Amino acid sequence: MQSYARRLPVYLLLDCSGSMSGEPIEAVNQGVKVLIDELKNDPQALETAYLSIITFDSKAQQIAPLTELMTINVPEMTASGCTALGEALYLLKECIRQEVRPNTKEYKGDWKPLIFLLTDGCPTDMEIFDKEVQDLSSLHAANIIACAAGSSANTTFLKRITNNVLMMNTLSAGDMASFFDWVTSSIKVSSTSLNENPGASFQTPPPPEGFTVIP
Repeated sequence: MQSYARRLPVYLLLDCSGSMSGEPIEAVNQGVKVLIDELKNDPQALETAYLSIITFDSKAQQIAPLTELMTINVPEMTASGCTALGEALYLLKECIRQEVRPNTKEYKGDWKPLIFLLTDGCPTDMEIFDKEVQDLSSLHAANIIACAAGSSANTTFLKRITNNVLMMNTLSAGDMASFFDWVTSSIKVSSTSLNENPGASFQTPPPPEGFTVIP
């Protein structure tokens, strides 16, 4: 089997519904900017990690396709509308199918994608959400980590997506910054681990102070 530079695909699914307006969406924009800048300064992440961003409000859209860190361009995000999380899961599935290289007889494919989901509410497209949750197996055992942001977030829906669910108590800029710092550290740890030990399992650093791991 031939080899080539295997990528670590990272997908951020970010809630941009109306309840995220004001300080929260400003913190999300700042958090993504800092995340990219930090990863650019990490040799292992720069070599391995590729980033995509999917946002969802009343609809879902991929605002940044899977791109190497040095050339990614992320437009400013704004908050409005509802919480089309089901549509976001569908779009994620389609993006992974199109962008992530599978294993073939000639090549080893990309690493399993890392997916970080941030939402402060509940899905408003329940019929689509129910269908897409049942179809998550098509993501080829991707590593999904979900974060419920603030007291209005419902972790019950997130536990249907993944067993890895965090809860942050507020939508403050400080908590948002802590979340994106933790995502950055998780990507760095994964990039280093995969380069040093390709068979290693995915691990994340301890959650930020004040965050709760939902059992």
